Amino acid sequence: MFSRQCSRLVSSRTAVPLTSYLARVRPYSSATSGYEHILTSAPKPGVGLITLNRPKALNALSSSLFREINDALSKYDKDKEIGAIVITGSEKAFAAGADIKEMAPLTFSSAYTNNFIAPWSHLANNVRKPVIAAVSGYALGGGCELALMCDIIYCTANATFGQPEIKLGVIPGAGGSQRLTRAVGKSKAMELILTGKNFSGKEAGEWGVAAKVVDGGKEELLEEALKTAETIAGYSQVAVLACKEVVDKSQELSLREGVEYERRLFHGLFGSKDQKIGMTAFAEKKKPEWSNE
Repeated sequence: MFSRQCSRLVSSRTAVPLTSYLARVRPYSSATSGYEHILTSAPKPGVGLITLNRPKALNALSSSLFREINDALSKYDKDKEIGAIVITGSEKAFAAGADIKEMAPLTFSSAYTNNFIAPWSHLANNVRKPVIAAVSGYALGGGCELALMCDIIYCTANATFGQPEIKLGVIPGAGGSQRLTRAVGKSKAMELILTGKNFSGKEAGEWGVAAKVVDGGKEELLEEALKTAETIAGYSQVAVLACKEVVDKSQELSLREGVEYERRLFHGLFGSKDQKIGMTAFAEKKKPEWSNE
């Protein structure tokens, strides 16, 4: 939820040319053509891509931007042809933070009664398909929180993460204090949030915040994220949804409760067509042809 610091660190010339990958992808559907702040496409089989596209604001997160993100996520989540989703930004900024101009005039009563930024949690609370964040450049405040909401984070070594809300006299408001603590532990999260210090993509990988740190720039990063998304999309969607669900439950339940929950869902998958397809194909040394049922 912080973009002013990033704005001081980069020049005002923030218009970023579209990288060559955008020229190669097809539009997801005509229904997405009306977006103002994001680009959507399906660059690989079964993969939906959302690219934040507010270059002049370093992809600062606003309510209008999140409405578009949530709409695109909902469409991909319902689309039977899509098995995994990737969210990315520009070379300079995944998302530099929340839009300070939108937040500055708010009062307690207006923020509280309108449940300000609650819709930002749609990704974490309602999207069932796996979502990968491909982070290059700045992911500060709300940008860091958006990445942490995703199921997997890939980043470049020189990406910059942080929760610097303390410098604005507030705290993380979109789950940063909770998800960052789960990722790095109480002591490190406390240090980062209380000091407002940033951390690099290299550190994100070392601390377990990111699953992979990619050498190179934005295009190499995106290619790695899309490759993983394509792999996930190539499996049974029934099993993929179940895998995501049980891992998410591990963050909420005790070990014993989590294992019992996992076992029940494991048992349930024996009622799916894909369990029979997968195990039969394995026994016959064939490639499974998933029905997603």
